[in-house]
Amino acid sequence: MNMHDPSAQRSGAAASATFAIDPNCGMRVTLPSQRRADYQGVSYYFCSAGCKAKFVADPVAVLAKARRREVEAGRLDPVCGMPTDPGHPRSSSRYRGTNLNFCGGNCRAKFDADPARYLAASAGIGAAGEASADAIYTCPMHPEIRQVGPGHCPKCGMALEPMLPAAGNEDDSDVRAMARRFWVLVALTLPVFVLAMGPHLFGWHFPSPWSAVAAWIEAVLATGVVLWGGAPFFARGWRSLKPWNPNMYTLIALGAGVAWLYSAVAFLLPDLFPAGYRDAHGGVGVYFESAAVIVTLITMGDFLELRARRRTGSALRALLDLAPRIARRIAPDGSETDVPLEGVQAGDVLRVRPGEKVPVDGTVTAGASHIDESMLTGEAMPVAKTQGDRVTGGTVNQDGALTMRAEKVGAETTLSQIVALVARAQRSKAPLQRVADRVAAWFVPAVVAVAVFAFIAWIVLGPEPAFTHALIAAVSVLIIACPCALGLATPISIMVASGRGARMGVLFRDATAIEALRDVDTLVVDKTGTLTEGKPSLTRVETLGGFDEQQALMLAAALERPSEHPLAQAIVAAAQARDTAIPAVGDFTTVTGQGVRGRVETHQVALGNAALMRQTGVKLDGMVETRADALRGEGATVMLLAVDGALAALLAVEDSIKLNTPKALTSLRAEGLRIVMLTGDNQTTARAIARQLGIDEVHADVSPADKGRVVEGLQREGRKVAMAGDGINDAPALAAADVGIAMGTGTDVAMESAQVTLVRGDLSGIARARSLSRATVRNIHQNLFWAFGYNVIGIPIAAGVLYPAFGFVLSPMIAALAMSLSSVSVVTNALRLRAARLALVT
Repeated sequence: MNMHDPSAQRSGAAASATFAIDPNCGMRVTLPSQRRADYQGVSYYFCSAGCKAKFVADPVAVLAKARRREVEAGRLDPVCGMPTDPGHPRSSSRYRGTNLNFCGGNCRAKFDADPARYLAASAGIGAAGEASADAIYTCPMHPEIRQVGPGHCPKCGMALEPMLPAAGNEDDSDVRAMARRFWVLVALTLPVFVLAMGPHLFGWHFPSPWSAVAAWIEAVLATGVVLWGGAPFFARGWRSLKPWNPNMYTLIALGAGVAWLYSAVAFLLPDLFPAGYRDAHGGVGVYFESAAVIVTLITMGDFLELRARRRTGSALRALLDLAPRIARRIAPDGSETDVPLEGVQAGDVLRVRPGEKVPVDGTVTAGASHIDESMLTGEAMPVAKTQGDRVTGGTVNQDGALTMRAEKVGAETTLSQIVALVARAQRSKAPLQRVADRVAAWFVPAVVAVAVFAFIAWIVLGPEPAFTHALIAAVSVLIIACPCALGLATPISIMVASGRGARMGVLFRDATAIEALRDVDTLVVDKTGTLTEGKPSLTRVETLGGFDEQQALMLAAALERPSEHPLAQAIVAAAQARDTAIPAVGDFTTVTGQGVRGRVETHQVALGNAALMRQTGVKLDGMVETRADALRGEGATVMLLAVDGALAALLAVEDSIKLNTPKALTSLRAEGLRIVMLTGDNQTTARAIARQLGIDEVHADVSPADKGRVVEGLQREGRKVAMAGDGINDAPALAAADVGIAMGTGTDVAMESAQVTLVRGDLSGIARARSLSRATVRNIHQNLFWAFGYNVIGIPIAAGVLYPAFGFVLSPMIAALAMSLSSVSVVTNALRLRAARLALVT
């Protein structure tokens, strides 16, 4: 897939002189337009600032979506990417109700053989979550570098990786290929090292003509190692110069290349060198073994680093593996067939048998069972599901057969959105990364300058043979310097932390949130849906005048069943939970702002507030009103039930506090957080909930805009503010806060506005997230310390600062080993986050 394909061009200005197509939403944009963004040499225009912002945030994903839209519109061949004429296609095929067009019969035949593969590839991912050649690849050190298909980073030279790892068994072919290359290099380098170092270590001296044979063997084998084994390093080093982005491979290419080139000239043309450069036998000293060992050790370092980095994607692979590969679809005629997960469409009826995974998000249409949602939420207790309940793809059906209707499939499922969110966080840059970026900008030129200075210093001041010492020092400086360790220090920790968070039910949108959460000192919380369940429930039925409680509930539920109001649903649900038979209601009337009236069996029934009671002629004494006020003071909404003109009962409906909210708040206070409640509810109810939870600071009766202003006011006081909420009305405050935290059980708008999502939807996740944030920043600091310290100490030693005092000169081979291990040590330290002890709230 080419990002400059016809779908992209149609979305850009080249489509027409008068209009362009918004690549995000597909709407036509009249030109000229001020909402423009350029990407990879193409100008794109947008219908709104929101669409432009989404494109700027992730242009690759938006363009992949635009390509899929073009394919489904019949304007693009899904196999080869060539443009097609929707009105007169050369070849076409109908797939699940959509006409797809092709450039010719060959592409159609390929599509018909494996439609899921090409439809998935058109969206930028491989079928069944596999990374394909059409997938989006990125650099682990520079996440802003993205391209379609594998390659190498133009900034650092590292091999690009798929943005999403493959589901199922990991494809480790590149690791195995690197291992094979390394062991071949070891086999070639070992004889070179023995032949070169044997005379120095063991006093070996080969008689003529064997000495010449040994020299040729050393030269030929070393040349093979450098030119074959080092070819990738030289290629990346050369690419770093066009454009000017010197990196680790620039230094490796210079160091190994200089050592080998000098040795080759000295071996083949010794007469070019002055007599002072010759040894007792008339030969010129060569460094084939240094060049060969450098290449072999750097390859070993790349192999160990690649193998360690593969482990950082284990969390994403575990999430991808939650989704089953097949689903059992029920046809309209009742027949059942197993279909690939990619073939499931919204509206399909699916069967989920005991022990199977739920394929996609949807609603139960028949059956009852318990669903294990622990892999997504961290909650160990299975959740009962019956008709009308929602189920999530990737969870496990335990003990009953379910029939469900698919509602969200593909990239729209909760699991897919979690995977995308984790991947986005893993590839984002933390503020601490800016330190490494600033250093990296001048690091390589500075190292080259130090190498040149060391060479000149040894030539001018060094002992004989001065040239030999100078060459060794310069090569050692070039080889030991490791910008890669600096570059990996932050992103590798962020990758591991994002995966660890996902396993705990904490999803970070970006690296900034991971770093900022530890500095938060004030937590602003919404009430409904955050502190409370967000689902009103009947908590009390207090009867009057000897009226029966069961009968009062039956009459109230019968009256409320036709209503869609949440309070009415709470009363009906309570009656159903008690197995109360609910009769039909007649003469049903809604009195706006007061309540409802009707006839149930032989009784005239009214349910509502005091105004409704007065309207229907029901007398309220002072004791009843006092009791109603007391219930309201406890946070309840009170409804009055009148039967045949007499007051029969008080019904209290409350939004219950979540079970773990008190413990979570206690834990957060112990960490020194200031807790502030922010709600649109009335002052009485808000104060009642706050008293139960020990919250002293309450802002009630606030609008969505006012919530944002409260957050901004706290920030003006110098506070670092986190806002936790779940509703659309919380979005302004979530966006204004330093860290926005959305409940996973809340609205999509809230989750879009927040930087952190708590999948379980409870505040205990904040304590876990803060603990992970502290551990991650500490790990990053460790990585940066060792990376900086390694270079600050290693480069001067390689240049020879210890020689005057101790007579010590660092061998280029030792420098190569140290450089390789520095990157490996950074990755290994980051992997410790996977097992770090974090604060838990039970």
